[in-house]
Amino acid sequence: MRAPKLPGPALPLLILVLLLPPPGSAGGPAPFDPTWESLDARQLPAWFDKAKFGIFIHWGVFSVPSFGSEWFWWYWQKEKIPAYVDFMKNNYPPDFTYEDFGPLFTAKFFDANQWADILQASGAKYVVLTSKHHEGFTLWGSEYSWNWNAVDVGPKRDIIKELAVAVRNRTDLRFGLYYSLFEWFHPLFLEDESSLFQKRQYPVSKMLPELYELVNKYQPEVLWADGDGGAPDTYWKSLDFLAWLYNESPVRDTVVTNDRWGAGSICKHGGYYTCSDRYNPGHLLPHKWENCMTIDKFSWGYRRNAGIADYLTIEELVKQLVQTVSCGGNLLMNIGPTQDGTISAIFKERLKQMGIWLKVNGEAIYETYAWRSQNDTVTPDVWYTSKPKDKLVYAMFLKWPISGQLFLAQPKATLGATKSCCVVQIQFSSVQSLSRVRLFATP
Repeated sequence: MRAPKLPGPALPLLILVLLLPPPGSAGGPAPFDPTWESLDARQLPAWFDKAKFGIFIHWGVFSVPSFGSEWFWWYWQKEKIPAYVDFMKNNYPPDFTYEDFGPLFTAKFFDANQWADILQASGAKYVVLTSKHHEGFTLWGSEYSWNWNAVDVGPKRDIIKELAVAVRNRTDLRFGLYYSLFEWFHPLFLEDESSLFQKRQYPVSKMLPELYELVNKYQPEVLWADGDGGAPDTYWKSLDFLAWLYNESPVRDTVVTNDRWGAGSICKHGGYYTCSDRYNPGHLLPHKWENCMTIDKFSWGYRRNAGIADYLTIEELVKQLVQTVSCGGNLLMNIGPTQDGTISAIFKERLKQMGIWLKVNGEAIYETYAWRSQNDTVTPDVWYTSKPKDKLVYAMFLKWPISGQLFLAQPKATLGATKSCCVVQIQFSSVQSLSRVRLFATP
């Protein structure tokens, strides 16, 4: 069954040619000490800022109940939220445990090549897969997660390996992995927590060995840490691990990391900042950042009980992308596959639509820099990016002016040196047209 087409407003792109200085040069690599001062001085690999757009994939045992949220286990067993308790009472036997969902996580229709093709068509330049969420189930045959991993239980497959191979063989995307530092109900973590983290059994015997295993085995170029469990970076030994990652690991020259390496590190330390889920400040930040957000407004994992209004429209997603990139950030847009490995039609459609838009307008997104003004002060919904080396400024406007004339306050035109170029219009009725509008640049 074909997904419905969204008419929506046109989403055009305006290119201005201005005389701009080239971006500054950066220094070379250096050995890093296990201190934030040293680690934070590492230059972020250039590919990440150029990429601008990535896809997040939340997939795990939580995809089996696929109800409410990927935090299902916590909400059901720990917080005992009535909706989750009633869901289990009405649909499963009284003695059913969360572990019983493991064998039902079949990944029966998981086709890594198909996923890779869908990701490529989205226009994304990197992908981040949840290798392990807070439930502790690993999507590879972890030596430190006996009988609670995708090789021993459920799919009986190394999901990470299959997707990594497909992405690297069939696409131009960089492959990345999300990893939750803590696990809600791991007995060693709970024991450490009860000692106010004076004990360090869990990171030494579980978390750190798994991280080293992940990096050495799959060589992710994005390592997306999450879930500090309220423990500081000293408990997690994050600094020692990051120093190894940057100095000695097989991905030391290309890997990028985020800011979630212990309580207090978020939006303060790390390769790039995430600050919070769905973070979109609307203004330029002095440090590289990422807006990790979801197509489903309420969940990162797949939800069977989601309605059509729960998903962001393509117009809303493009607006997120444009605003984020104009303010110097990357957009990491999340999808949640089903327990059998299917990417649902609504997610496929959104990914395809984003790819269509980027195929036309990607010049104003990829490998761009934030301009001196992020948005226009006269005309709303106009956002700027630039390519200083090419002396280009891009004005992206999300609505056609009713008057047919576009007034821009921020560009300062110079007679004989400034000219306007094409305005590209793309509508999501699968009809593309090229037109020009008159440009009025105010002094």
